[in-house]
Amino acid sequence: MPDYVPTNAASSGVTLDKKLLKQIAARSDRPGLVYLARWAAALIATGALVWVTLGTSWLWPAMFAYGTVLTVPAYAFSHETAHGTAFRSRWLNEAVLWLTSLIYMEEPLHRRYTHTNHHTFTWHVGMDSQMPFDTPMGFSGWLAEVTGFGLLRFHMAVMVRLAFGRYSDVMRDVTPAGEFPKMTRNARIFLLIYAAIAVLIAAGQLWPLWFLVLPRMLGAPVMLLFTLTQHVELQENSPSILDSTRSFRTSWLGRFLYMNMNNHVEHHLYPQVPFHALPTLAKAIETQVPEPDPGFWRTNAEVFGVVLRRSLGLSTRAPSIRQAPHMITEGGRVERIAQRTM
Repeated sequence: MPDYVPTNAASSGVTLDKKLLKQIAARSDRPGLVYLARWAAALIATGALVWVTLGTSWLWPAMFAYGTVLTVPAYAFSHETAHGTAFRSRWLNEAVLWLTSLIYMEEPLHRRYTHTNHHTFTWHVGMDSQMPFDTPMGFSGWLAEVTGFGLLRFHMAVMVRLAFGRYSDVMRDVTPAGEFPKMTRNARIFLLIYAAIAVLIAAGQLWPLWFLVLPRMLGAPVMLLFTLTQHVELQENSPSILDSTRSFRTSWLGRFLYMNMNNHVEHHLYPQVPFHALPTLAKAIETQVPEPDPGFWRTNAEVFGVVLRRSLGLSTRAPSIRQAPHMITEGGRVERIAQRTM
């Protein structure tokens, strides 16, 4: 599409002084290293809860807490390093991308290039390679997304295709040709690591079950509730990020776990801005963008209410979150606009 304008600040009519943007977008190793240290401390603290509750009924809530701290930042950090903005040092950025993608369970270069495509064609039907659910979303789609099974199935299918060198049309469209050997190598290593974990568990070594497998499963719904809010119920096929993307308010804990990605409109407008500077960016352009939607839990509760009522043929008007006009109906049959691409 030669006349296509990439979705960003320019396509959205948002402006920011170039000198200020350069200052906000400056990269440094320090914020990423500080975050890495805090994440490690949170993992040690919640991991200790798992250790001391082994053999008791408190093990499951301990694994849920640990799994949330493991899984949400793994997603957020792999996202930030896929952009190359977490650290100034390239080697550090790539090392953390590899490790966090291993936890998130997506080959890191596939993550990078499909996400670049997502920023270029944000929420454009047939063009955005990271649309994780059918639009409009119904209850069954919400359930498949939030449980994590739909995304895990997609990631494992991609991993196997890459491991065997069977590259899809989407992969070929979004990925530089020279990257495929690296992607195949990474996928094979990832699958070997996952297989080794399974062998350890089968041999009676249960620590990977308590500290990796079950926490990863238990933390996935929280991670996916964070990501679900990004574009659900908003406008597809719009050049403006203000129409297609949502920011929301959250607590200090949510900002920590999600690495400030609750400022998601701001991130899509200026994806070169590092995670630690997103609150500053949000303040700088607050008069040009929509008000953030209400807190994490309220936003997700309203989304759940909408998708449930849609599946029952009832009104889909949400009390307060932003919705594209055509997402609001008073009932009747719902026509699918887009099919999930991941």
